[in-house]
Amino acid sequence: MSTDALLNEVRKLSVDERIRFVEEVWQTIGADDPSALIDDETRAELDRRLDDYRANPDAGLSWEEVKQRIQSKP
Repeated sequence: MSTDALLNEVRKLSVDERIRFVEEVWQTIGADDPSALIDDETRAELDRRLDDYRANPDAGLSWEEVKQRIQSKP
């Protein structure tokens, strides 16, 4: 099936079905080639942040603390 034919079929789906379809396609890309989902700059930043966390895991805030700070703002 050509890309155009496939897109024509996808357009027949509801919005929810199209979103699910895109999510499923995205997952197959990640499964086939995980490096395709993230560029080198982003990967380097994530690696840096992971290294920072591993060096000092208590430096950040818990999700509950972050959520409470957000919810307490006017």
